Amino acid sequence: MIGRPGSVRLRNASLLLAASLALAGCETMGGGGSARDVDPDVYAARSTDLNSLSQVVASNPNDPQALNMRGSAYARLGQYDNAIGDFNRALQIDGNFAKAYANRALAYRSKGDTGQALADYNRAIDAEPSYSAAYVGRGNIYRSTGRTDMALADFEKAVQLDPNNAQAWHNRGLVHQAQGRQEEAIDDFTKATAISVTQAEPYIGRGMSYLALADYAAAIDDFNTARTLAPKNIDAWLGRATAFEKRNELGNARASYAQALNLNPSDKRALEGFSRVGGQRGTSYTRN
Repeated sequence: MIGRPGSVRLRNASLLLAASLALAGCETMGGGGSARDVDPDVYAARSTDLNSLSQVVASNPNDPQALNMRGSAYARLGQYDNAIGDFNRALQIDGNFAKAYANRALAYRSKGDTGQALADYNRAIDAEPSYSAAYVGRGNIYRSTGRTDMALADFEKAVQLDPNNAQAWHNRGLVHQAQGRQEEAIDDFTKATAISVTQAEPYIGRGMSYLALADYAAAIDDFNTARTLAPKNIDAWLGRATAFEKRNELGNARASYAQALNLNPSDKRALEGFSRVGGQRGTSYTRN
């Protein structure tokens, strides 16, 4: 039996999106409003899929999955109003579509509307209480607004629901770190590195905790790994520079601060550190 053309296109689009799941699942970690807040299923669509997804929506105008996927692609392009429009339509069709709520929350947060984002994460959790990614997204809002105890509770719930959610482990580690529980933070960052081996952020987080414990050799090892994984991540270079500075290896510190300044010449931390270790602008420092 030959299926409807729209259904075939939707299946093909889903297969196309499946190829991007691994990448989407390893989004840059942290607490900002971006695709980092959610799991692969929520933000799988790449911007290059937009044209094919629009064809799918045209053939399946009442399919919430198709609208959700296209909304994700719009959000990837920074077209948040278009994204929210698609998520709105998806939710009109299926009012219990947790992933559409989580996607819309992320779009609202990217627009700076934290209140709407929080409300949508709450709706996502109400619709699907076992949805780990929604707890991560809500926890990120709590953490960024200073509600660390509530953030910690959400990240703990997320890892209970999905022990393979690297984002949840990483972000729980950030809360432990901010509250001075460095050993617990290191444990969480280590779990995140085991799950998401190609992401720099858990190594940076763990390196920062090692710095706080004055274990500078371990910190340098982690910052070295981070700079290899993400050579343009300024925090990796700054952390590395700080560790070398603490060890009084000023030549290595100057080289790392100089690299940080190459990435962002106006970064205050890099400028102050570079000056502190005797760096001179216009002088070439060999990376080490």
